[in-house]
Amino acid sequence: MKTDVLIIGAGAVGCALARELSKYNIKVTVCDKNDDVGGDASKSNSGLFSTSATMPVGTLECKLRTIAHSMMMNICKDLDVPVIECGSIAPILYPEQLETAKALTERAFLNGVYDYEILPAQDILEMEPTLNPDILGGIYSPRDKQANQFILVSAMAENAAENGVEFILDCKVTGMDVSNGKIHMVHTTKGDIEATWIINAAGLHCDDIAKMVDECDFTVHPRKGEFYVFSHDTPVKVSHIISSVPSPKTRGVLVIPTVDNNMLVGPTADDVEDKSDRKTTAEGLASIKAQALNMVPGLRFEDTITQFVGARPAREPEGYDIRFSEKVKGYVGISGVRSTGLTASVGIAGYVVHGLKEAGLELERKVGWKRTRKGIVRFADKTVEEKDALIKLDPLYGKIICRCEQVTESEILQAIHRPVGAKTLDAVKRRVRAGMGRCQSGFCSPHVIEILARELGIPEEDVRKRSENAYMLDKGI
Repeated sequence: MKTDVLIIGAGAVGCALARELSKYNIKVTVCDKNDDVGGDASKSNSGLFSTSATMPVGTLECKLRTIAHSMMMNICKDLDVPVIECGSIAPILYPEQLETAKALTERAFLNGVYDYEILPAQDILEMEPTLNPDILGGIYSPRDKQANQFILVSAMAENAAENGVEFILDCKVTGMDVSNGKIHMVHTTKGDIEATWIINAAGLHCDDIAKMVDECDFTVHPRKGEFYVFSHDTPVKVSHIISSVPSPKTRGVLVIPTVDNNMLVGPTADDVEDKSDRKTTAEGLASIKAQALNMVPGLRFEDTITQFVGARPAREPEGYDIRFSEKVKGYVGISGVRSTGLTASVGIAGYVVHGLKEAGLELERKVGWKRTRKGIVRFADKTVEEKDALIKLDPLYGKIICRCEQVTESEILQAIHRPVGAKTLDAVKRRVRAGMGRCQSGFCSPHVIEILARELGIPEEDVRKRSENAYMLDKGI
């Protein structure tokens, strides 16, 4: 097949790029090795939109995160993505953290974040009474937010697809034909693709793609982050994002209220070599628990319903790198996008598209570009009267499939049949939360398998949990 622009990687950055490029009269294609959009890092992070307060001053990362933070709320409104504007607090627990806090507020000022400030302990405890009563104060950042990252990425992909972008999933790039300073063909597990421009937004695997065009003077390794997920009904909750006083490597452990009314606690920040390592560890989880309880002593870890691991694509040397290759015409490499990538994704997209214009790509604005997208109406969020009205309009809103999260058959069908729809159990789970509750899909998975098989027109034994050979039923493999 032929396309004007091929984006490799369907995480937050790839999907933001797809949506931005969908504004123009060009053919855009996105491929990803996974069964669903969300990449590796974007679907397994904390969902935070944070200001650039703690970013290294003057860096590209700081610039793009600052730009994107002010754009994100409008984009979430346009795409019907739930966000909570809760702000964040970093409690100061030890005298030595006071100097760190003062240095961070000075950095925030240099980054144009003037509302990042140290408040007295009494004021902090009035705002967040669940905190350790012995705190010495806290850093307050009122514009930090939390979003459903799964819905954000799928919403950008849906909107891009509605505007003509083609998504090819379960599609791993295996090589490229490069000669005379040009990429002639991209080889994938779903056939060859010829493109004028190739954008490497492969995140954790961006170095593997860069090596194919001899544009890799860096390394990427996973920075593993382990998380706890608490149930909805845990009695001690926070109303702000609670974080450790940040260090150069990480924001430390966070206690995060979510738009879905449960809490995330984590992550760790451990550099590992294996890009497929998604194992939680006793040591990592114990470390999270100790640090979190030091900040919020009443947390009930017995209300944990699951743990998971995210992998941030840490780059050496560190820092965002967006390069328009001078050696290989038409190649754009994006690397160094770590935990700030969700917030910065729309800024990165705008930056890259401007660079493409400067490099000679003709971008004629499309007439009738669709800016908005409506999300799937969540039955669980509605009043009794609103639920009755939904059932009258669509009787399948009256058929509960996931008891823990009150997810209906109508919601699952919508997740499957939307543009870039769900084709696996995990893809359904990320869009409508079927299987994310206390029983972790113990009740609903057989029903979701049945629905997926019926709607996709495949045998039930061909239904997968996620990519590759992760089948739910025994196929004798």
